[in-house]
Amino acid sequence: MTPVNRNGKKEWDLSGRKLKSLPQGLLTQGEDARRVDLQKNKLRQVSGISRLVHLTELNLSRNEMLEFPLEIRNLCNLERLYMNQNNIRSIPEDVFPHLGKLQVFKLNNNRLAVLPSDLNQCSSLTDLSLSKNCLQDLQPLVGLHKLKELFVEKNQLTELPPQLFHRGSCVLTVCRLMGNPLRCPPEEVCAGGLSDIQSYFREMEENPTAHSAWTIKTMFLGSSMAGKSTLCRSLRQGRPVEVAEEDRTEGIDISQLYTQDVRFLFWDFAGQEEYYLTHHVFITQRAFVILAIDLASYSIGDPESFKDKLWFWINNIQLRVPDSLVLLVGTHCDQCRDQEEVMEKKRDIDEKVKNMLAIRKRVLKQQRKNLDEGHDPSLFHDQLDELERLLEYNLRVLDLITIDCTRIEDIAKLRGHILMYIHSENTFPCAERVLPKSYDDVEQAIHYLVTQKQIPKHGIVPLGELSELILNITKLSRESLHSILRFLLRYLHRIGIIVWYENIDALSDRVFVQPSFLISLFKTVVRPDLVPQLEGIPRDLLMEEGALVKHKFTWVEDFRSRGTLTNAAMRILVRRELEKLIVDDDDLVNEVVGSRKEEGILLNLLQHFEVCLPAKLGSPLNAQAPEFVPGKRQWQSTSTVKRDPDGACLFPNCLKDNLIVYQRWGEDRQDDLNVHVYFLPEIPHGFFHRLTIKTCSLYPTHWVGRDQCLLCCGNRLVLLKQRSKDGDPFIEIRCRRPEEDNKFRPSWDLILAVMSKLSVLSRQWPGLTQQVHTPCPERYCPHYFTWRDWQDLNNTDLYDLVQEDKLVCQGGHTRRTELIFPKVPSLSKRE
Repeated sequence: MTPVNRNGKKEWDLSGRKLKSLPQGLLTQGEDARRVDLQKNKLRQVSGISRLVHLTELNLSRNEMLEFPLEIRNLCNLERLYMNQNNIRSIPEDVFPHLGKLQVFKLNNNRLAVLPSDLNQCSSLTDLSLSKNCLQDLQPLVGLHKLKELFVEKNQLTELPPQLFHRGSCVLTVCRLMGNPLRCPPEEVCAGGLSDIQSYFREMEENPTAHSAWTIKTMFLGSSMAGKSTLCRSLRQGRPVEVAEEDRTEGIDISQLYTQDVRFLFWDFAGQEEYYLTHHVFITQRAFVILAIDLASYSIGDPESFKDKLWFWINNIQLRVPDSLVLLVGTHCDQCRDQEEVMEKKRDIDEKVKNMLAIRKRVLKQQRKNLDEGHDPSLFHDQLDELERLLEYNLRVLDLITIDCTRIEDIAKLRGHILMYIHSENTFPCAERVLPKSYDDVEQAIHYLVTQKQIPKHGIVPLGELSELILNITKLSRESLHSILRFLLRYLHRIGIIVWYENIDALSDRVFVQPSFLISLFKTVVRPDLVPQLEGIPRDLLMEEGALVKHKFTWVEDFRSRGTLTNAAMRILVRRELEKLIVDDDDLVNEVVGSRKEEGILLNLLQHFEVCLPAKLGSPLNAQAPEFVPGKRQWQSTSTVKRDPDGACLFPNCLKDNLIVYQRWGEDRQDDLNVHVYFLPEIPHGFFHRLTIKTCSLYPTHWVGRDQCLLCCGNRLVLLKQRSKDGDPFIEIRCRRPEEDNKFRPSWDLILAVMSKLSVLSRQWPGLTQQVHTPCPERYCPHYFTWRDWQDLNNTDLYDLVQEDKLVCQGGHTRRTELIFPKVPSLSKRE
């Protein structure tokens, strides 16, 4: 092997060579090597590496190492060491005291349980990555006085050493801790970043009296009329509570229950499909889910019954919050024929759920095996890591409990059952949170202000006003409260006590002390009976908006045929809802609903959370769109452009067909550039809706259908479709084949822009995995080309996914590479 010589320094690139041991050429000729890249091989040991005493950088990532090589301690000139994505389980002592020049150390994605106690003697270390290991203690890091960046996400940490974050000695600028069962500080504090963590420990130091709290966010899910609201209210009251059909949940109902030192935050989610679009706004990780199943209507012999009442919900929980605990509760038992029928259905459900989860694991393992045994697994390391991560998730679905909600004994039994699981350390390791006294004081103050009606019923309070109200009833000084209020509000927002959208400029100075009021605003326009609501608007409300009765009929027709709702109609609906809630505050009403000149709170939220897309009725679309070049940061989304508050919003899920897209695009062509993105186990509900909104923010010229979207950039079009073939769901991305070779790059840029947005959106479903294929362009050919890892590649590397100028599918059909993958055509003769 010949070393690569760059800038006068000898560099050895031995990556991706399937090496099982160090090559003799490296050991005999590389004594003066400064950089050696051995990533993406099959190394389990590196005997002889200690000979390379002049090394400053060593990359051993993505190998098969089980033990940390002791020889590395002899590489005293080492500055950068990469050992991520191996299977290292331990590091011996007396290694790091010898690595005094080491600055960057990557050891993420291993199986490390304990850090060596002398790691803090690595005095030059500035960048340390330990994410995705099995660590329980970070004490050995105390004393790393030059450490600036620390990554320890997804370990088993329950507490952090305060000394690591002491302002006097800490020079940390980045600290990532999410995905740990933390209690001190709680994960919700760590989500705010380094400043929130330091504020927490400063408060703990100044107020040593800590408060230990058990808080469980409990989400009630299930199909419409499954008995979720009855369960929720009966558990809260401790006795049977009958809920009339007209009183069922619309949107989300929020309440609390205190029992046996545990505070439950009950979030009762409506089961109607129309409300699913807003669920992602409020569903959080590490939740306790109570899934209600109507046993009376459940049919053992009907596969659709299990799919609708269980599979759909468990599948979406697994995609969205894969580390959750799910308790199945069978309701309406009193309406079953007898106890034998109840138990028969219970056994059927428990067995089918276990099979469902087992099949999911088997499919993921088979996918991993297929990639691992493929032609060149080194090209799919990121996808293999992703599958490994999905296999590590542990969605726990408890056996079904059957109850009769009309019997107080059954309500008590369910309460006891829930508490038994909550108090199990293995079941809910992060349920307990250790908080400074000041945190508890401020939360209790807010609760007091609400109960004593010192805060308006709607609960929307300016940030400065809330601060003054808290000062009036606590012993905190103004300076002390000012220093912690924002940290506290972030924490309370994350656990679901209040809502504060700090990152939405138009709302950052408002705190929603009553989240239920905010949800009431959402359900005024996101509801199954929106058309009857529009038809029922009285003339006096129309006149307040300066509208006529004939405008109302136009609004109804626009919504039915085009899925668009004018902002004027939204303002009227919200204004009417506020009047029902007895909100007698004209300024607030205007702030919430907006006006013809300014957007209100609701419109900001609907668009921020990708529930709807700004549109302007009756105006021609602007054909000028910014060019998107993957990897370049100067491009700006059109979402930052000020929207027209007198316009309308498009709700893609309300569209009936794809006619407008077809009229612009026409028929698909065999030679279209065509990419398929497959999802496992399926495309999440509402995913394409939100993808449409995200991608339409890229280009102002677009046409939207029920499950298709067409984007325009200059004279180029890109088509998105949600499809399913042979039961496999995927999103298809098409672009017309350019007529000239120099037009391939802009066309692929357009496709990659969509794929980039798709990739970003998919991260919001941690339990989701995807594969990217390009089908063979030959008519009727069933074969395809699989994309290697691409998400983390820069703009240049994206066009080097494949080096060959031509590719041959398994069916023997030859095509130019730029028809299959991103590539700038060579000067070779065209087909």
